Amino acid sequence: MNLSLSDIVPPLRWTAPSQVEPIASDPGLPDAWWHALPLDRACAAVGTAQVASRLADLTTACWAHLILGDILPLLRFTDPQESQKTPGPRESVHRLFTEMIDKLLATDPGEDAAPVGVPVPPALPERPMPEVIDEIFAGLDERQLAIARDRLYFDASLHAEQQQPGQAVHHRATLDELAQRFSITRERIRQIERDLRDHVMEWLTRPEAAPLNAHLSWLRNRLGAAVPADDLAAAVPWHRAELVTLAIPAWRVVRTLLSGYEQVDGWLVAGGADELREKTRQLFADGPRPLGESVVLIGKLGIREDMAERWLAAIPHLRVLDGHVVPWPRALGDRAEAVLSVAGTPLTPEEIQARIGGEHSLAGVRGQLGSDERFLRLDRSKYGLRRWGGDEYLGIREMITREIERAGGEASVNTIVDSLTSRYDVSESSIRAYAGGPGFERTQRGHIRIAGQEPAEPYHPRRDVSMTRRCFRSRDGRWWHRVDVNAEHLRGSGSPLPTGFAAHLGMAPGGQLTASAPSGEVIISWHNQPTIGSIRPVLAEYNASEGDHVFLTVSDGGELLTRFLPAAVAGLPPLNQALYLIGYTAPVASEAEGLRLIGARIGLPEGASREEVLDRLRERGDREILRFLPSA
Repeated sequence: MNLSLSDIVPPLRWTAPSQVEPIASDPGLPDAWWHALPLDRACAAVGTAQVASRLADLTTACWAHLILGDILPLLRFTDPQESQKTPGPRESVHRLFTEMIDKLLATDPGEDAAPVGVPVPPALPERPMPEVIDEIFAGLDERQLAIARDRLYFDASLHAEQQQPGQAVHHRATLDELAQRFSITRERIRQIERDLRDHVMEWLTRPEAAPLNAHLSWLRNRLGAAVPADDLAAAVPWHRAELVTLAIPAWRVVRTLLSGYEQVDGWLVAGGADELREKTRQLFADGPRPLGESVVLIGKLGIREDMAERWLAAIPHLRVLDGHVVPWPRALGDRAEAVLSVAGTPLTPEEIQARIGGEHSLAGVRGQLGSDERFLRLDRSKYGLRRWGGDEYLGIREMITREIERAGGEASVNTIVDSLTSRYDVSESSIRAYAGGPGFERTQRGHIRIAGQEPAEPYHPRRDVSMTRRCFRSRDGRWWHRVDVNAEHLRGSGSPLPTGFAAHLGMAPGGQLTASAPSGEVIISWHNQPTIGSIRPVLAEYNASEGDHVFLTVSDGGELLTRFLPAAVAGLPPLNQALYLIGYTAPVASEAEGLRLIGARIGLPEGASREEVLDRLRERGDREILRFLPSA
């Protein structure tokens, strides 16, 4: 029988050795016998009851949460009903395992099975294993030893200061370098290398190679599908011992003899590293998973439990975050969504940015939260996921209006105050100030309602937003106004807004709009002309300077949305400078493509001609764009 205990007990392959060894070790059996020794020989040495006893102890200590069929899958065929249960008392588990192993041994006794009482060969030979490995290279000439040391078994992580006398190269020697060193052709070096490989493989078939082959078999089970490369050197103490023949650590030879493993980015991976990474990523394609559950899933790929978290941290586009493993794409919106999904509760932009890391600015995070439909502002400074539901946080005036409408047309100020302060981070004084201001009136009962004047006809400006200078439509249909930052903006002064843009926001002469922003509220009023209050806090967040640009608009929920563009770099081609002023920064293939984009941003239909685009820009007064677009 060639099966070891770990072949029929899958949890032995993914449970940390540090957990298994203290429980499973037996003075009558070699180290790691559950991996290295055929089951029939283990039972012959100490008895089936003793092997089953060790397995029952492991089950009680490590796998009590598993069903018996997951611990010993053969039970699903011999005792289907019992296999679906979790382990009961140790005595019953021991009896069940003993019967199962006895049945297995009875079905395949093996021709060369050791009879009871015959001692099992020790796990290690009587002499040190490095001496056994040195036998491979004993009697080789200088050229063969150099090829083995500097090429076959070279390790690039060995620093120059660690090298011993005679280790002249600090990189893997090339065929040409070795050929020059020994004054022979590179083809002769290649032939010597090939003969050397054949010699090593032939030696491994000899009886004296049995201890090393057993060790390699044990290593494959211990290492699993992926481990950090330095774990091999620490697997057993003698791995670090220096070979007399090659003057290198023994683990460098052992690593090369582990067929089927490749070393990639500091990891030893069985099979293809890219394939294992992709299988790992696919486990989390549906979203975040708790770390404990993730470790179990990773174990099914053959990765040891104690290595699972390190492996996950090494996978591109995955991240361990707050006890969960989350997909981690490059896009800021996807990362913010992952952070909120794991948190399960609304967070401030500062909290989200801190969990994402310094790769994205706070201003960028705020802009993404405000413009991405996946997110919902749930409090004055907190955002959640729209799929969670809940009332969107609006400006105070808009939320008072919402409360009045929900109450049937009128409500007491006290009720509104209690409702809003219990759900949002707003002060009672602010709510009462807005409730007593324009837009609301008292009823005979002392409640407030929306001011009862007949709704006025919508204000129609002389030029609508599509004919308004510095106003541009984005792909989502929103119209944005470009503010060219100057010294007055930076000092905190208010500035005029175009009439067409203000009317597009729903304003009319005499009206006022309060737009909420993370840095505070911004007032847009219309007396003699539309005016926006200070946007200095917004500019400070972007660290803006004179000559930079800020595109702004107001969402349906009353939130001030902004997009920042620093001043264009010197040397930008004229067409790209024109596109920059409409907020488009990507390269374009031709002037026709650029004009098509400009036409779409200023409200022209698809297919507008070059002259129609230029004429519209002239009518709007966009002279700063026209100077980069020469007339036909």
